[in-house]
Amino acid sequence: MRTPLQAARPCFFDKLAAEGETGLIHVVAPGLPNGSDTGHLALLGYDPHTYYTGRGPFEALGAGVELREGDVAFRCNFGTVSDDLVLIDRRAGRISSAEAKELAADLQKISVDGVEIVFKHTVEHRGVLVLRGEGLSHKVSNVDPHGVNVKIKHAQPLEDSEAAFKTAKVLNTFLQESRRILAKHPVNIRRREQGLPPANYVLTRGAGIAPKIPPFEQRFRLKPAVIAGGALYKGVAKALGFEVMDVEGATGTVSTNVEGKVRAMVDGLKKYDFILLHYKATDVVSHDRKPLEKVAMIQRLAKALENVWDELHDIYVAVTGDHTTPSEIGDHRGDPVPLLIWGPDVRGDNVKHFDEISCGMGGLGRIRGVDLMPILGNYAGVMEMYGE
Repeated sequence: MRTPLQAARPCFFDKLAAEGETGLIHVVAPGLPNGSDTGHLALLGYDPHTYYTGRGPFEALGAGVELREGDVAFRCNFGTVSDDLVLIDRRAGRISSAEAKELAADLQKISVDGVEIVFKHTVEHRGVLVLRGEGLSHKVSNVDPHGVNVKIKHAQPLEDSEAAFKTAKVLNTFLQESRRILAKHPVNIRRREQGLPPANYVLTRGAGIAPKIPPFEQRFRLKPAVIAGGALYKGVAKALGFEVMDVEGATGTVSTNVEGKVRAMVDGLKKYDFILLHYKATDVVSHDRKPLEKVAMIQRLAKALENVWDELHDIYVAVTGDHTTPSEIGDHRGDPVPLLIWGPDVRGDNVKHFDEISCGMGGLGRIRGVDLMPILGNYAGVMEMYGE
């Protein structure tokens, strides 16, 4: 049996691996499954155990919501539940962005006991909820159970404080009211008529407050930018001081304009020293357990890069992932991810292919996610010497 990376051959990534240096990354820690939020923090050189304050704030920043002190932000999914609140589908059949945007607009009209509600759609089934008011806390439990065929539970305070109890009460009231609105919404009426799962519940998780993080440019002396479709990745980067390069058609889905994103990267390197190019499509089809589609998504990205490669000079390129999502499982796992680094004076090794097995024999060995930026910074000549 082959992994999708192995099955994607012949592939441009193999050429880069053969000319560069490879290894494996334990993104946060060996054997620890991690989210994309903590994974990106680690890969960009920030220990998530120090700087992570919850997924919600990054989603909100990426969606264009400017967080104020005291705001509590949540990552949200539109999901499908039964009449007795058993979760049937965490993504409401991957409802379209157009439909989800209609639903989000009506949820924005909800108000709860003087607490301002900010609800904004991002991509497909995803959205952001921000609670804004006095005396709130992010110490509340997830409502999203991260699995199906289980009953939805109310949000609970995670500490014995008045603010946590108040926030849990406000959140549960919002969820109850949103369920009432979604149940009779024209979008869901149409979906039921078409035999599609209705988006009839808001699943919240990742409550957090705005993080305070030292700027990336200050730490690594590189002017950074991000190219991404998903709000989370833009949000993590914005929290670190990255500029966001918007690309038409960059959707964070399998239909994303990958060629446009790669072109923007080439042009952006005239202005920026460091560009994070994020590609979500491989993860989307992995969660949907579609390995053949994952092969096609890998090949599409590789071809887009190959088409512009002659325009790139005197740069270093790192190719890796922020977590493992085996397509036979459909969820994150704690396995290490492959890494390749290509550039003018990279040491190189004997590895000829870019995949999970081949890279295990690479010259970089096994590193942690937080080790990647110092390695790249060393090649770029921006790392200060430690000691005298």
